[in-house]
Amino acid sequence: MSTEPLSCAGALIVDDDGRIFVQRRSATRKLFPNCWDVVGGHVEPGESIEDTLQREVTEETGWTVSHVLGLVGEYTYVGDDGLTRVEYDFLVRVDGDLRNPRLEAGKHTEFRWLSEHETVLLDEHRHVNDGLIRRIVDDGFAALHVIGL
Repeated sequence: MSTEPLSCAGALIVDDDGRIFVQRRSATRKLFPNCWDVVGGHVEPGESIEDTLQREVTEETGWTVSHVLGLVGEYTYVGDDGLTRVEYDFLVRVDGDLRNPRLEAGKHTEFRWLSEHETVLLDEHRHVNDGLIRRIVDDGFAALHVIGL
């Protein structure tokens, strides 16, 4: 068994109002059940981080990435399964009907578009990796300010 951390890609999808998309993981998920999360997942063998980003956005929302605005950060965490992961999160724009994502059946139960002042919602499960998702989303809003959006 490899001791190398698993690689993941995450998409902080931004709408025209400067809000960031989050979705709730279903209660039956092995990792972080019933928690709010950004779009993303594990890099598959032979895939690049960019390929994973594109694939995960389409699988989890039905949208397609139109622009990668920039890297938000690199986050290392240990999942409920005890495995270490390194996640690369990017600000992205997408094409598709932003009012109607096609949530991945059985994996996500609801979605929200959060403004910068609504990230307190992500504290709902702040025990999960010490508030990792809120930290990522807060960093995403900070990056939006830097690039002027």
